[in-house]
Amino acid sequence: MKKIHIIFAVLLAVTLIASSVLGGCASDNQDRLKVVTSISLISSIVERIGGDSVDVINIIPPAQCPGHFDVSPGDIQKLAEADLFLLAGWQGEMFSQELIDSANNPDLTVVTLDTPSNPQSNWMIPAVQQEVVGKITAALSQVDTKNSTAYQDSAAEYKDKIEAKEAEIKGKLAGEDLSSINVICSGMQAAFVRWVGLNVVTFYGRPDSFTPQVTKELVDKGRQENVTLIIDNLQSGQDAGAGLAEELGCNRVILSNFPGGFDNTETWEKALDYNIDLILEAVGR
Repeated sequence: MKKIHIIFAVLLAVTLIASSVLGGCASDNQDRLKVVTSISLISSIVERIGGDSVDVINIIPPAQCPGHFDVSPGDIQKLAEADLFLLAGWQGEMFSQELIDSANNPDLTVVTLDTPSNPQSNWMIPAVQQEVVGKITAALSQVDTKNSTAYQDSAAEYKDKIEAKEAEIKGKLAGEDLSSINVICSGMQAAFVRWVGLNVVTFYGRPDSFTPQVTKELVDKGRQENVTLIIDNLQSGQDAGAGLAEELGCNRVILSNFPGGFDNTETWEKALDYNIDLILEAVGR
């Protein structure tokens, strides 16, 4: 009988310890800022800045075009339980207001980051990434004031890494004479391709914009300017320029505007490196 009491006491102690541990974990999770983001360009930054103080859920898969995203009941539930919803502010996010209304969360703070100061810019460009980091840091600090200092410190550290990565990439490209290479690219990649140093002679829209007249004009322009590379955008119709490249008999490459669009590119640095490697391989460098 005494042995049974001892076993029961041990089991009770183990149960209490487990409950305490699980309860502590639950409390920790509840204390974290619950952030929902529309795209991986935002979620990847929030993860870097927020660390263990945030729980981040991204809605649109990184390889998908925001303009072709359909809201699901699961997305509504995510927003219903969130503290903060971060949007890019792009036209493709037309679903956002419907999602916010359906979530019916009076405690939700919605922040639209807006397009960076240059409307033709690209978030993969280091200077633009820096600008967005500042806006996201301000949004996190506004909603979660107790962790504001930590957010700002993490943001400063990340900005230093962005500067270092930019210097590394510029050093890598310095001797490549990319300005002599004429390209036609997706409009979604034009700013980034110019930042890399390639000469963009013109750009095009989504696949549904390729009327026979538009295609003819692009082909004529490509021949006139001796275009040797077509650059498509993964998220806005990755095969949009395939026919154009075939007509011109030139190389084609597909770049990603979002971290995570390709395998093993879950961070901005990895996505940037991958894009640069694809370009250098395509131009034979």
